[in-house]
Amino acid sequence: MNVTLKPSKLSGSVSAIGSKSDIHRILICAALSDSDTDIILNGSMTTERLSEDIKATISCLLALGAKITTDGSIHVTPIKATPSASLDCRESGSTLRFMLPVAAAICASASFTGSGRLPSRPISDLLEAMKSGGVSFSAPALPFETSGKLLPGKYSLPGNVSSQYITGLLLALAALDGESEIILTSTLQSAAYIDITLSSMKKFGVEVLKTSTGYKIPANSKYKSPGTVVADGDWSNAAFFLALENLGHSVLVENLTNESPQGDKAICEELKSIKNGNAVISLKEIPDLLPIMAVAASFGPTVTEFVDGARLRIKESDRLTSVCNMINDLGGKAEEKEEGLLVYPVPLVGGQVDSVNDHRIVMAASIAASSCKNEVTILGAEAVNKSYPTFFDDYKMLGGVVNATI
Repeated sequence: MNVTLKPSKLSGSVSAIGSKSDIHRILICAALSDSDTDIILNGSMTTERLSEDIKATISCLLALGAKITTDGSIHVTPIKATPSASLDCRESGSTLRFMLPVAAAICASASFTGSGRLPSRPISDLLEAMKSGGVSFSAPALPFETSGKLLPGKYSLPGNVSSQYITGLLLALAALDGESEIILTSTLQSAAYIDITLSSMKKFGVEVLKTSTGYKIPANSKYKSPGTVVADGDWSNAAFFLALENLGHSVLVENLTNESPQGDKAICEELKSIKNGNAVISLKEIPDLLPIMAVAASFGPTVTEFVDGARLRIKESDRLTSVCNMINDLGGKAEEKEEGLLVYPVPLVGGQVDSVNDHRIVMAASIAASSCKNEVTILGAEAVNKSYPTFFDDYKMLGGVVNATI
């Protein structure tokens, strides 16, 4: 699907949808729990229109034996023991990295497949850690089969490649009998995503201990359902609408809390920095915010340099390249660096953007379109379904003009 958006003044209020990061984790905790759980969503995303990544995690949990219904809320009946399973993680990196250890904690064998860029995204450090815990793999990359169940014990992982490795192990090890420990061999990046994991696990009665070298999971850890859980509002996706103020629009985003463990709540301070002419912004803890911050920087007062972004090359697209191309294709000026991006204060005027199947490129280009002089056409706009299937509904509700073609 391609969409063409006309410049338009956006105003009004929108309610942040449920956090994709939070829902992934709550789903898994609920499936590993002692009794049924209802997960309450919010915003425009309903159980009838869940994001593709959440659908991928639900599909994998169903394959492991959980029962999940989506009628108003997401109702989860926990997994029963299963000897083997086939899991299709589709294009979701979170699903793959979370479900690998979880499936190995439950099944003696499992097969994994994926699509899009997922088979080429990094996973070797997680496989090596799991091998040390009794799991073997038929191949070093998707598709592959696992054999052997994950054992409690000590696991070593780098902290600067993907926090999702650590989350996957935390979720899985808490379901095993016996004490376990995760030792980080390098400085932790995207630490807030681990905080989201710990917060989700705590809602289900699992207290993980932070240590000087990583995390310890007590031997008596067991998931206990709270009965009902309300998903946290999504700061990552709300960031696109929050940036509209920098572009001269008047939009209020509701259903967000400053108490949230999500690191992307830093978007408000970063947008102020851009508006005030801050020259350097680190992406180390907030890599997903680059696409929309680059748009804001184009309308800013000075050159903005984004640094510490090496991991953006292994997202749904090579985001340093795709964001740079988006800005330039819309008439702005950006220069790609090895681990970052330079964005010049050249207001965007319009044009055509290839989404390269990246949901955040779609949303960033759409927000840019509201303040361009000319129309913006986005190729492959259906990529938005990965995280925010109702994005264009909310965009139009605020006054945006969107014309879609197949």
